[in-house]
Amino acid sequence: MERRIVSVSQINAYIKNAFDSDFLLQNIWIKGEISNFKLHYSGHMYMSLKDADGVIRAVMFKGAGASLRFVPENGMQVLARGRISVYPRDGAYQLYIEEMEPEGAGALYIAFEQLKAKLEKEGLFDPARKKALPRYPGCIGVITSATGAALRDIMNIINRRWRLSDVTVYPVLVQGEGAAAEIAAAVSYFNREKAADVLIVGRGGGSQEDLWAFNEEIVARAVADSHIPVISAVGHETDFTICDFVSDLRAPTPSAAAELVVPDETEIRAMLSGVEKRLSAHLSMSVSKSREKVNSVSTRLSNYKRQVEDLEYELDSLTSSLAQAMQTVLQKEQNKLMQNAGKLDVMSPLKVLSRGFTYTTKSGEAVASVSMLETGDEIAVRFHDGLADCVVKDTERSESI
Repeated sequence: MERRIVSVSQINAYIKNAFDSDFLLQNIWIKGEISNFKLHYSGHMYMSLKDADGVIRAVMFKGAGASLRFVPENGMQVLARGRISVYPRDGAYQLYIEEMEPEGAGALYIAFEQLKAKLEKEGLFDPARKKALPRYPGCIGVITSATGAALRDIMNIINRRWRLSDVTVYPVLVQGEGAAAEIAAAVSYFNREKAADVLIVGRGGGSQEDLWAFNEEIVARAVADSHIPVISAVGHETDFTICDFVSDLRAPTPSAAAELVVPDETEIRAMLSGVEKRLSAHLSMSVSKSREKVNSVSTRLSNYKRQVEDLEYELDSLTSSLAQAMQTVLQKEQNKLMQNAGKLDVMSPLKVLSRGFTYTTKSGEAVASVSMLETGDEIAVRFHDGLADCVVKDTERSESI
């Protein structure tokens, strides 16, 4: 029997052609558990799908992987659609995946949970990062569809509740391709230009697919990085998005966001009216108490004035009595002085001298006796009208009488 010899590449090519010619293998869904998952730097994903009794190699090229809503992980049960073919160089067959979804939970749910867990781990949901909303915003930035009911609801409520705030609308796509990029760009614009005091980011209700733009990482990071406080208002009350978790405040609906972002003018006016009444009552009471204090002080001052007048009268009376008493004492003393002066005048040596008597001194001392003198002593003899210096020529002592 003649041997038929073929090369390795020929047999691999033959087998590849056989696989590629089998219609069943060109569009098949395979269920299995991901293992040996590897994301190549090129963007291609390499893995194996296995079950309890077997394993098949698989690859998902970058172009097909770009449509995935979730990140494949080892141990994840998936349904993969694609074609089975042979890679000629290795001679091994594998599944070339065109589409893949998680088994059981949907792809969007998995993607949502994966991104939520990732951002939560980074701390983007931390309450400490949340910024307080301004109480009375001067300008409100609204990022939503220009034609949606959400914008009309927001504008109607803001205009009804608080007409003092300006509103700047940045129209964006809120679903479909490019929506997430436009929303993120709008948030960045308001921050870059400092064009608002607070932002409302959102849209009306819809399916999870419709709301998916607000679950994209690019939107989540733009909101988390915003220096301007952000209110997330996406869908209905039961709808939750990643944007809700990273924002500074979640509103269950766009209408609720409008009510949260501004105060109620009617309530503020009522509050101010109440404050005005309380201030008026307080002021009236304060004035009344002050008036009472003034009257009390005035009465006391009037009493003090009368007391001072009485004291002044008493002082005048005492002053008059004192002056009269001093005058009496002074008169008595003057009389005594005149009497003593008369006596002194009578006893004055000058008076005696005027009657012919003299006053003799020796060396400044009075000569009371002739025994105090000796012949040759110099003496001074004072007359009533002058003084004579004399020399004792002789002394003669008289007999005592």
